[in-house]
Order: sequence, then structure tokens, then C-alpha cells
Amino acid sequence: MIFSFFKKKPAFSYPPLALHNTLSGKIERFEPIENRKNGIVKMYNCGPTVYDYATIGNLRSYVFADTIRRTLLANGYKVDQVINITDFGHLTSDADEGEDKMSKGLRREGMELTLENMRELSTRYMDAFLHDIQELGLDTKKIKFPRASEYVKQEIALIQTLEQKGYAYRGARDVYFDTAKFPAYGKLGKRNLSEQLSGARVEVNPEKKTPNDFVLWKGDEKLGWQSPWGLGFPGWHIECTAMIFTLLGKQIDIHTGGIDHIAVHHNNEIAQAEAATGKQFVRYWMHNEFITIEAKRIGKSEGNAILLHSLVDKGFNPRALRYWYLTGHYRTPMNFTWEAIEGAHTALKRLQRMFLELPKGGKPNAQFLQDFYAASNDDLNTAQALARVWDMVRDESVSPKDKRASLLEADKILGLGLSEPQVAAKLAVIEEADLPEEVQKLLDDRTMARIAKNYARADELRIQIEALGYELKDTAEGQKVTKK
Repeated sequence: MIFSFFKKKPAFSYPPLALHNTLSGKIERFEPIENRKNGIVKMYNCGPTVYDYATIGNLRSYVFADTIRRTLLANGYKVDQVINITDFGHLTSDADEGEDKMSKGLRREGMELTLENMRELSTRYMDAFLHDIQELGLDTKKIKFPRASEYVKQEIALIQTLEQKGYAYRGARDVYFDTAKFPAYGKLGKRNLSEQLSGARVEVNPEKKTPNDFVLWKGDEKLGWQSPWGLGFPGWHIECTAMIFTLLGKQIDIHTGGIDHIAVHHNNEIAQAEAATGKQFVRYWMHNEFITIEAKRIGKSEGNAILLHSLVDKGFNPRALRYWYLTGHYRTPMNFTWEAIEGAHTALKRLQRMFLELPKGGKPNAQFLQDFYAASNDDLNTAQALARVWDMVRDESVSPKDKRASLLEADKILGLGLSEPQVAAKLAVIEEADLPEEVQKLLDDRTMARIAKNYARADELRIQIEALGYELKDTAEGQKVTKK
């Protein structure tokens, strides 16, 4: 497969796309499961349970998924992508334990526990999630966002299939998957089930044949959907499998999520899907590491949740968070600090301004593209790819026109929005006549201070101007002001 913008005459050599597969524990050359003639890669990304706002820890998963998408496109593939929206039934624990998150959200906001209120609450937080990922550079128009509540019929049908094939059994009200009937259970992440069971601390559910068995249908006396097993809700794990079967097919190429999904949720998905079809479910399982703050995992339950609007309220560009994510490898934990985000914001603004000031009309530098795609095709090594970008912009042997063209190609994967109109508008130089009187006066006073060589006073005035939300740059043509 060759890069889409070099299909006619490749100008350089590059390694094939290789991705880390959690199933094998190795980096493998990427090849679609069916080597489809139409070049379409089918990808599913575990989405949010929309009972609250997404944290910056949650959002890393979707920038990671978007980086995969962009890299696939650059390698000449098309992508059929699904990010599910869980709007009911996800317990606090993946292992059928704890409080239902949607119920928790309703109680927090003083809303009665009904399906109608669950829909209202989930819609509010789904809209907030979609806004956040758009701010981070995801094109939501090119992604499917199915709501689990709209696929209950398919979820019930899949449970019935598993029951008919002997993989499911009934409790008093619930229906369980019998993991003993699926010998490969736990193969993702190579779980040692015997050690886990011998060291188990959790209270054993007497209805389960083994502790690893999991809920396919959870009965409820008062709330839910009607089913062959009575009123209730589909289990969380069955939601994903049923939506994948419906929207992408019985076999897909890539399935992603956070590392916390490996042990239980994704092993349960594999068991359900492969028991139902007898075929390999997913070819490449990919998982991103956690974000921590002060060495603790970021999360609402930990009480240290940082939201995207927390950054925006402090004056940071949302894409600065994306830039910061890209400075680390997706399989490496990252520790959040405000200093790190400030550094990413500064670097991003410098790159954006540099791009806008470079002349058009060049072509991508072949050596740069070779180095850049060698990094990005090496299991999405975005940190190395970013380093190659900065090497290129500092390279005086590359013409300004070619630098701009090279940045444009790199941004197809990085997604920093260098060419987006709103970036140019925000960084555009403001004419002094269009500035507020207060800022104009400060600029005039600073000009006089510089003429008098009173540079200490000039620096004081710069600080005052920047405190009002403007950025000042001294050039050969004079002072240039832009909005922060």
C-alpha cells in the first residue's frame, strides 16, 4: 500500500504500516482481515458512557483512534469507523459489579429514574462529548455514533443466538455467558484465570457457574425493555458486539479502547462474538495507556477530573491538548501538569504562526516525508514524527515554500489544524485602528519608550498589553498585534 498522495510516483521509500496488537503482544505489519479490494478498514472504538463530561484522560482514547484513522488514510485506505455511545446499563465495574453509571448520573442531577430521563441525560452529555472531540480535531461527520439504547433488538437477538448454541444460561432474573464453554476465554492480554480465581477478593455471585461468567441480560423488576427473559437491560458487553455486527459486520480489522478494557470487557466481547460466529472477531486489538495527575489516574471516581473546558477557561487552545497527547506514545502513560500544557500551547501557536507566514507554492520535502512516515508508520510514533517536523522547520536547506507544503502533509496525520480558517483568523495581525483605545494607547507609549531606549518600561507595557488578551511581536516593520 502506498501513500495516497504518492500513488503515481513514490518519491521515497518507507516502511509498511505496523501496529501493536494486544492479542499477540507484538508489533505486526498491518493487513486488513479480508484484504478487501475496496481498501476499506473497519474500525470500532469503545466510546463513552454519557452520564457525565469526558475527562482529559477519557479524551486521549479518541485522539488515539483519530490518529489511527488519519494514518490509515495516509496509507491509502478508506476507513469505516464507529464510536459507540453507551446510554444505559454500564456498571461502575466492568465485572458486573457496582452502581449503574446512568442511574448515578440521574440521582446526581435530581432526576427520577426513568428511561425518558435516562435518554434526556445521555443526550446532554453525548452532545458535550461530540463538541469536545470536534474541538480536538475529529471530523464527527465521518464517524458513526450509535446509541446502545437504539440497538436493544439486535442485542436481544444476539443473546438468543448464544443461548441456542449453548453458551448462555439463566439465573433467577439474569442471563449469563458460560465462559467454561469457550476455552479461549482470557486470551487477550493472556489472562491467567486460575491464578486470578485463587486470589479473588470479590464476593462470589452464587448464580454464576464460575466467577468469570458475565451478564448478557440483567433483569429489573421496574425498568428496562421487555425480552424473552422478562423486563431488564442488555449487559454492557453485549452492546458493543451487537452494534459491531450490525454496523461493521461479523469480523473487523481494528478495535480500540483503554488498557482497562483488556482484562474483562474486551475478553468478554471476544467470547460473545466468536462463540456466535465461530470466526475470528478482531484482527488488531489496540489499547492506549492512562493519563495521570500527580501519579494518580485521572477520573471522576478519583476526584481529580480535569475537563477540556478547564483548559479552555485558562486560555489554552483545545488543540494544545492534542499536541500534548502526541508528544507521548499512545502505549506510554503520561503525567499531566499545567506546565506541560502551557509548553504544548506555546509550541502549537509557534507552529501555527510559522505555517501562516510561510509562502505557498512549494512541494513536500521528500527526505522529510520519508523520516516523518517512518515514524508514524512505526506503531504511530507521534513523538518521533513531531520531532521530525521541528527538525524540518529548522533546516535551512529546505525552502520556505517546501516547508509549508511539508507541514500541510504532516498535519494530515497530526491533526493540529494548521490550515483551518479559524486558526488563520485567530492569529491574524490586527490593525492598530481596530484595537481598543486602551491597547492603542499602551502601544503608543511602548513605541515612545523604545525610541527613548527605555526597554524596562517597554517590557512593562508589553506585559500590560498581553494581560488584556493580546500578543505582541516586534518585527522590522514595527509592532504587530494578534489576539491570544
